[in-house]
Amino acid sequence: MAKKNEEFVTHIASRTEDFPQWYTDIILKSDMVDYSEVKGCMVIKPYGYAVWELIQSELDARFKATGHKNAYFPLFIPEHLLQKEKDHVEGFAPEVAWVTHGGEEELSERLCVRPTSETIICSMYSKWIQSYRDLPLLYNQWANVVRWEKNTRPFLRTSEFLWQEGHTAHATAEEAQEETERMLEVYREFMENVLAIPVICGRKSDKEKFAGAQATYTLEAMMQDGKALQMGTSHNLGDHFAKAYDITYLSREGRHEYCFTTSWGVSTRMIGGLIMTHGDDRGLMFPPRIAPVQLVILPIAQHKPGVLDKAYELKQQLIDAGIRVELDDSDQSAGWKFNQWEMKGVPVRLEVGPKDIENNQAVLVRRDNHEKLFVSMDGLAETLKSLFDTVQQDMYDRAKENRIAHTVVAHNMDELKDGVQSGFVKAMWCGERECEDRIKEATGATTRCMPFEQEELGSDTCVCCDKKAKAMTYFAKSY
Repeated sequence: MAKKNEEFVTHIASRTEDFPQWYTDIILKSDMVDYSEVKGCMVIKPYGYAVWELIQSELDARFKATGHKNAYFPLFIPEHLLQKEKDHVEGFAPEVAWVTHGGEEELSERLCVRPTSETIICSMYSKWIQSYRDLPLLYNQWANVVRWEKNTRPFLRTSEFLWQEGHTAHATAEEAQEETERMLEVYREFMENVLAIPVICGRKSDKEKFAGAQATYTLEAMMQDGKALQMGTSHNLGDHFAKAYDITYLSREGRHEYCFTTSWGVSTRMIGGLIMTHGDDRGLMFPPRIAPVQLVILPIAQHKPGVLDKAYELKQQLIDAGIRVELDDSDQSAGWKFNQWEMKGVPVRLEVGPKDIENNQAVLVRRDNHEKLFVSMDGLAETLKSLFDTVQQDMYDRAKENRIAHTVVAHNMDELKDGVQSGFVKAMWCGERECEDRIKEATGATTRCMPFEQEELGSDTCVCCDKKAKAMTYFAKSY
């Protein structure tokens, strides 16, 4: 059994040799998820769900600080509501799951299982909004959605997943645009400061934007294999949905005006992003601010008098200081414990044994760089909090350095094709759908975004057609 356990905690495929298998090994062996009996759906186990709970807690506080309130809307959407916005229904049609029967009785109207909630929420907003006094309406919901995916991978793309979706209504186009940008910035700050994932913010192409949106803004991150992951999006819906669902208000001047709406969301896909941005061949690697367990205490020679007592004393002391702590007093070997907790991505481990107690010290080992530190037990909580901040910043810096190292500039199609094999490519683009399609067909890459921070690349012509370029654009293969 001991040999079997040791193999369990050490055997993970190499990232460089087989990145997809490495990802699968990590999420299963770290006990984050399991495959379910429903094809394309995952079971999120407690360790994986703990990450989602922390994400919820962090984001929910940010949403409420910007004036948003939580609500909940039905999972089922009548077909006639989905049909009201033409672009929207066409965009989601291939992914929609339908309910046709209730028990043995055929329904008079099919019910769509929520792929996103613009339609059902807009139908309610048309009832609730009467006057300018009702605006802005700033709601968010935490929910599950269903999109019938053909190719699935836990966290990254599943038929059912968890997310939040914000839906707001405003009196003017300017206010809606401000909201769209405000929430994108909320996401950026969270992703970079909590998840330690650097992201590129920008506008999606018309081809890649949300179905029915006036404009879609995105946050794009690079994974360690050079592929892009869309971490979240914020959509300015203009007055398209308001006109389709008759969302109007009586203005101060006594005129009936259409509202301008937005929607924005992130999902459990961010957990996949965490894994693929920070993990290594030993397993997960969580930034301290999002780690379910920030510190694991491993008593050394725990059978000796006083060791376990001291370990439990330290555990309680650190819990009282607001640190998420586990103590492993199992009868497994020290080596097995080291491997196990490294695989689970705990940012710091604390070792304490008889000599440490005698010297009033503890040994801290960083998960990210394996540095070993000998620290006093006096003021231990503050020492750890300072160390957590250092680890957090170092992890962000490494991820950003990796992105910079794997981002190149392309001035022609050959350079673009070569560049997307290992990372992001910055190139000038005319903005035309024809060129966008040609680039995807030739390289397998898509336009990720036209970043807010535009750069001079030494040319003002499109990388594909040599016409006048519209914007510097990021291209990459993606998940």
